[in-house]
Amino acid sequence: MSSITVQPELLIERILTLEIVRVTERAAVSSARLRGHGQEKAADKAAVDAMRRELNRLPIDGTVVIGEGELDEAPMLFIGEQVGTKNGLKVDIAVDPLEGTTLCAKNMPGAIATLAMAEAGTLLHAPDVYMDKIAIGPGYPKGVIDLDAPPEENILNLAKAKGVKPEGITAILLDRPRHADIIAAVRKTGAAVSLISDGDVAGVIHCAEPKTGIDIYLGIGGAPEGVLAAAALRCIGGQMQTRLILDTEERRERSLKMGIKDPRKKYEIEDMVKGDCLFAATGVTTGAMLDGVKFGKDVIETDTVVMRSVTGTVRRVRAEHRELSKFHLD
Repeated sequence: MSSITVQPELLIERILTLEIVRVTERAAVSSARLRGHGQEKAADKAAVDAMRRELNRLPIDGTVVIGEGELDEAPMLFIGEQVGTKNGLKVDIAVDPLEGTTLCAKNMPGAIATLAMAEAGTLLHAPDVYMDKIAIGPGYPKGVIDLDAPPEENILNLAKAKGVKPEGITAILLDRPRHADIIAAVRKTGAAVSLISDGDVAGVIHCAEPKTGIDIYLGIGGAPEGVLAAAALRCIGGQMQTRLILDTEERRERSLKMGIKDPRKKYEIEDMVKGDCLFAATGVTTGAMLDGVKFGKDVIETDTVVMRSVTGTVRRVRAEHRELSKFHLD
């Protein structure tokens, strides 16, 4: 009887691509049950619990390298947590079980459940700190943007590369007081600003989706969300530069323990996601990228996007779950 040798990368593609969809689907459904209830922590915990259960069913030997806290902060999916059956491929995992907890609690657009998975040792092991970011979509020459350049310079360079006036550029930023100067600088060029209350990962991905009308992401957000967004752009194309904000001795020491020797290093996508990776996101509330979970009498509907970097494949998975509709908890 002949045997068939399966390369590791084919294993990722054939087995895990759709398996991780189930992980984000279950997290999205669990948190969506609490949409509009004003319970941010409860919605987040529901997503975490569901995501952990599903990850532990996967045929992987996984380590959470981007999570919701450090080792002593369970029950969140913490950095360093081991997941999976331990009988499969060694992988790094980055998670945000509920990106946009406030969005979910208020039943506002754009909350998602998201996860990235890559070969072991290829995702940036970043602490749960802030990160300065700039990102654009695909199709531009290298060097159009620079994290260290003033916002207005980046807008003008991007407009020139796109072949439009600055008025034809739209920047997306988190609506935070810390971004007041960046917003003023962008608007001074004539470019438009789109402000979001939450949704750092989706905000970066919007730059790579023509239908959103977003051209560039600017500003400071979470480091975990930065690595997740880099995984998505590694799959669909684009440019991104980031820098960890390690502004206290405690944060610098914590990052050093995680292998970050240069606290001022400027990271590009290839520094944050070095190998083949998968990225999946399921809508919790309906937004520009994904539809939210829909609860019917006998069926629950979900909308998921799943991507793979080595092939550039992007799949949209609209699923109907009949077994989940029978139970309050999945």
